Amino acid sequence: MSGQVLVTGATGFLGRAVVMRLGSKGIGQGRDSERLEEIRKLGIPAVRWNLPDRAPPDPLLNNISAIVHCAGLSAPFGPRQAFLKANVLGTKAVLDFARRQAVSRLVFISSPSIYFTLADQLNVNEDMTLPLPFNAYAESKVLAERLVRSANEIDSIILRPRGIYGPDDNALLPRLLRIAQARALPRLRKGRARIDLTFVEDVVDAVLAALGTGPANRHQVFNISGGEAIPIQHIAEEVCKRAGIHLRWRDTPLGPAMFVARALEIVARCRPQQPEPMVTRYALGLFAFEQSLDITRVQNTLGWSPKVCFSDGLDLTFSMRKRT
Repeated sequence: MSGQVLVTGATGFLGRAVVMRLGSKGIGQGRDSERLEEIRKLGIPAVRWNLPDRAPPDPLLNNISAIVHCAGLSAPFGPRQAFLKANVLGTKAVLDFARRQAVSRLVFISSPSIYFTLADQLNVNEDMTLPLPFNAYAESKVLAERLVRSANEIDSIILRPRGIYGPDDNALLPRLLRIAQARALPRLRKGRARIDLTFVEDVVDAVLAALGTGPANRHQVFNISGGEAIPIQHIAEEVCKRAGIHLRWRDTPLGPAMFVARALEIVARCRPQQPEPMVTRYALGLFAFEQSLDITRVQNTLGWSPKVCFSDGLDLTFSMRKRT
């Protein structure tokens, strides 16, 4: 690529990791001026662009040859319009910019939450018939993917990375630790749930592979994961052990727990700002069911495979956190 790579959401977890790996070839986009300044201090150019607004007339955006679209709103609960604005209209604004710039490649970071349903799902591949979106976040990602797929004139690739964690993670593992500190975790269906997670640098490798692959692979969709279906109970125990938190479990029947979660969601929907309730059906589903991705396609097509196993990923995560 002759130009530079614009990374949207560069002040977020994955976007920051991508733009840091790109170095001088990358330009970060974000809304938070202070966090953008942190990126600039590391020698990475950055531009303030408040998606879904039209791109500002910034000279940094004049020589963009590729885009990695990481920006978006990710949460298990919240107002539907907030997700549609951030994830659908935001993607539309990025696609409009890509058309004007005639970029050579757009990598869109989607989510395997579009596969989610309250059932065991092992080795899900990219061609499965999607269930109805389980929540507003999943719906917004389905709609955003449709926008990307319909933009035939843009050379795009869609990635669906699963459960990203790493040293700068401020969502997945920190959320688990906060809950474990506050109360016992629910052990549902006798603790049989398994999921796959992905170390952030492995996801960055997948992004770079998608940026570098030839035009024959345009418009493809790839699952990205660590390739290990790990028991939720083991994940929680290992994370809490490294964080020095005493972990408690409470055997919980799934049906009544779902009833309570549904009631809490209904109450939350009636409140201003629709705050996330203490427990959601989505969170219970993660603790109750087996869910993993088939990554055969990306291995065969892009030559990408995860390098960091879960145990090593946790060691890296906590050792780097201690240093900072």
